[in-house]
Amino acid sequence: MAKYLKTGVSVEEAQTQDAKVRATVEDILRQIEDRGDAAVAEFSQRFDKWAPASFRLSQSEIDACYEELDQQVIDDIRFAQEQVGNFARIQRASMQDVERETLPGVVLGHKHIPMNSVGCYVPGGKYPLVASAHMSVVTAKVAGVKRVIAAAPPFNGRPSPAIVVAMHMAGADEIYCMGGVQAVGAMAIGTETIGAVDMIVGPGNAFVAEAKRQLFGRVGIDLFAGPTETLVIADDSVDGELCAADLLGQAEHGPNSPAILLTTSEQLAQDTMAEVERQLTILPTAEVAGQAWREYGQVILCESYEEMVQVADEIASEHVQVMTRDPEFFLTNMTNYGALFLGPETNVSYGDKVIGTNHTLPTRKAARYTGGLWVGKFLKTCTYQKITPEASAMVGEYCSRLCAVEGFAGHKEQADIRVRRYGGKTDE
Repeated sequence: MAKYLKTGVSVEEAQTQDAKVRATVEDILRQIEDRGDAAVAEFSQRFDKWAPASFRLSQSEIDACYEELDQQVIDDIRFAQEQVGNFARIQRASMQDVERETLPGVVLGHKHIPMNSVGCYVPGGKYPLVASAHMSVVTAKVAGVKRVIAAAPPFNGRPSPAIVVAMHMAGADEIYCMGGVQAVGAMAIGTETIGAVDMIVGPGNAFVAEAKRQLFGRVGIDLFAGPTETLVIADDSVDGELCAADLLGQAEHGPNSPAILLTTSEQLAQDTMAEVERQLTILPTAEVAGQAWREYGQVILCESYEEMVQVADEIASEHVQVMTRDPEFFLTNMTNYGALFLGPETNVSYGDKVIGTNHTLPTRKAARYTGGLWVGKFLKTCTYQKITPEASAMVGEYCSRLCAVEGFAGHKEQADIRVRRYGGKTDE
């Protein structure tokens, strides 16, 4: 049976925090609905100390961001976007339109149709998360979305040059400097100056995730991508220093980011906890990472690979890093995860920043029923049918009888009129 050597906050504490977030988000969205741009400006000033005359950046403002960056940074952004785009194109190529004759005279098919408009949220208040622009904007453009708008909060009191350049290089049609719930709400609801979109994508903090939850149905969303989660699955083939680095590397995202070690080695568990404390004395982001580790960090000791799979599937973590003698065992047997990182040679940071898989992934156990953001999220798979008169008469007889079973007289007549017209019978 799994043994918990360290636990995080209680379920009751987490639920209390969730309730406060829900109420705050409800109020902000209601005011954006009622007051549009004025509400967006008010909340931007309150939360970000930012209320420009226009939240949409002009071309000259975008050009100025390029001028602030070293060429190496621009080249690195280009490399990362090429990797994300390459993998998105591979994924898109795997999705084929189909059309088949399933019965004589009956042709059924489906088409993958891009959405008309998407709003991409790029977090950037605490850290300028440049990579989120690649993950959303590039992928949407590969899918063929006509209008892609992107928003990120100000960083250090102004638009983040790196984020703006990444959005522009990725192909965003409109770029806005606004953050949080007000940004998500403005893109989803629309204001006097911002046209509403059909779908909102991108990661964010608990408030952004809750805003997406409340807006779902009014617009589509990619998934509930809240505070970052990481699960390290390890045995005694690796050491505590490596495990600690990988746990803290994700814990630094925010003070409520869960970081969990799942292991079959009690020695590794103890070494990792000690190493976490040592690294927190030298890590520049230790204040945030340390709080996340203290309040949300867990260490779980299991007896076997099989038990680790069971516990990992119950946790359903966003990121799962596997550092064991047989990482393929987990690829074969695990079912609930956002993304797997197999072997000590790779790590979550590669996926977050550059390697090409998408870093917008399910959190809060959503991995039980969805994967992460990918090119298919921007496509609607829509079916169609075509049929000959002879096939219509044949199918209509089955349809008529089945409608009678259900008591749908109008449905039955839709079938019957075609049986009469196309089956060689005359209307009476």
